[in-house]
Amino acid sequence: MTGEHRLPASSSRQLAETPCGMLVRFREKCCRQAVDNCRLAACAPQNFELRHSFVLRHSDFVILIILIMPADSKIIEVAGLVRKFGDRAVLNDISFDVDRGETLVIMGGSGCGKSTLLRHMIGAMKPTSGLVRLFGEEITSLKEREIERIRLRFGMLFQSGALLASLTVGENVALPLLQHTKRSVDEIEDIVKQKLEMVGLTGFENLKPDEISGGMKKRVGLARALALDPELLFSDEPTSGLDPIMTAVIDELTLKLARGRGMTAVVVSHDMTSAFRIATRMIMLGHGGIVAQGTPDEIRASSNPEVQQFIHGEADGPIPLNLSQEEHEHHQHVKPRPFARARGRFHRKTA
Repeated sequence: MTGEHRLPASSSRQLAETPCGMLVRFREKCCRQAVDNCRLAACAPQNFELRHSFVLRHSDFVILIILIMPADSKIIEVAGLVRKFGDRAVLNDISFDVDRGETLVIMGGSGCGKSTLLRHMIGAMKPTSGLVRLFGEEITSLKEREIERIRLRFGMLFQSGALLASLTVGENVALPLLQHTKRSVDEIEDIVKQKLEMVGLTGFENLKPDEISGGMKKRVGLARALALDPELLFSDEPTSGLDPIMTAVIDELTLKLARGRGMTAVVVSHDMTSAFRIATRMIMLGHGGIVAQGTPDEIRASSNPEVQQFIHGEADGPIPLNLSQEEHEHHQHVKPRPFARARGRFHRKTA
């Protein structure tokens, strides 16, 4: 995140260095490239890293404020998470952390609990037991209004894009800004154009969602997720239903955000090509728990036969092909209903 502000004359000599920041002063006529070079060359104390920088302008000087934060700070903490549907534990004692700047891929077979885990991490579901912390705050016991404050710090890319069909592409991207900020219309229009340019959709502001392709909808959804400049991005099956080229485009955007902007990302996916392309760490779910976790290289080298079957897409192996209703993630212990009763729920038009 960068910003530029004007300083009063009395502020021009207030320079300091602290464990979490440093101020660097330039002559006003210095070029912007020198400022950018200083950002890149800034040396942080051990176990700290550059996170934000701001340029403050005075009539005689340009002051660059470089803010640094602990490199090992936890963005997400999940501890002892249990979620039951009836008497079946879909998630059973799940525990892991996500460090700042990581791209964590959560993978596993259909119905293993990936999306359920993601819903707990964004505060959309309450666990049976256990806790989830985002940015150091436990969210499992918070009320909806309290969680809303934390949600402003992360973006969410939904599996289908989840665009509002009645709004234009630009209006969809602008929605978080209109709801949660007091920016002017001109400022919002500039931000919308910037975010669409970031995802390679310059000039698409006035089209409706039904006028663009599925891959474009995903990119618009990503632009909207980035509208508030979040620190953390959640993505639910971002490449589902996309062709290989568009999958690579979405992956490249994720990598650009993670490596170029230092954003933390949590991606739910069963697309192994995409997962190994973007992940810095991977978790595989199965049987209600974590089957394996580690770096992409560690996952590839895993001796667990379930992991090898899954990442290579093999039909034969310990992961069964046939599932019973009791094994499904959203099994609600519904009562059986004879198929013959369905006849009465269909209405035929007669001449």
